[in-house]
Amino acid sequence: MAAGGPEGNRQPSLGKVACILTGASRGFGRSLALLLAPRLDTGSVLILVARSQGGLAELEAELQGTFPSLNVHPVQADLSTEDGAELVLRAVQDKLLGVAGLERLIVINNAGSLGDISKSFVDFTSPAEVNSYFALNVTSALCLTSSILKAFSGQPGLRKTVVNISSLAALKPFKNWALYCAGKASRDMMFQVLALEKPDVRVLSYAPGPMDTEMQQLARTKSGDPELRQQLLRMKERGQLLDCRVSAQKLVQLLLQDTFASGAHVDFYDI
Repeated sequence: MAAGGPEGNRQPSLGKVACILTGASRGFGRSLALLLAPRLDTGSVLILVARSQGGLAELEAELQGTFPSLNVHPVQADLSTEDGAELVLRAVQDKLLGVAGLERLIVINNAGSLGDISKSFVDFTSPAEVNSYFALNVTSALCLTSSILKAFSGQPGLRKTVVNISSLAALKPFKNWALYCAGKASRDMMFQVLALEKPDVRVLSYAPGPMDTEMQQLARTKSGDPELRQQLLRMKERGQLLDCRVSAQKLVQLLLQDTFASGAHVDFYDI
């Protein structure tokens, strides 16, 4: 029975799931966690990863209070470091590998950052700054996903799904967003390779659209390109930004339907 409550209110289910969600404490990640929970059957395990201990604690309390049959495990970790990734992998080994009757593994790579969007291309002269950005936004997504898939390689009957939270910036360049655009494009291609190499793994890059988040606020106030700042500000003023819950619901529907081409880049507005 899904964790959503009484039998009469049962929602379509994803089954008994082991789910790892990064960037879970706020914005899109938080909304996604709350919308996934009622779709997970009793005994499912949800590992929530974020840097904010306070945000994780609040989300865990809300989920446990509403969905007591769901096993929720918060992991405070900085994924730009090897120690942070190791904390997540330890939680996977401790909380997921021994769970009986799992039907599906879902890994959702949501954690990410904009980088210094006040800078133009020629301002990025520090290898340390660039390497730090890619450590969080590309390296961690690759190494964490591959390590989790390896950990579950001995369970051939388990359905496996990997989600990369992408962006229009993976396909289109924006001034002063060299790091963000390059990171998103790298991730899209990286997960396309995974889809080719592992046909038994369902892979999706989902671009959630322009959402009303702290990251969007940063984009419209700190972007070095004044034209882009004004464009983003107008979207906010005209109510054109998406509620995180609306976009997260579309991703949940994609996971439930499971009809996307593996490796595909699917935008919110494509659905």
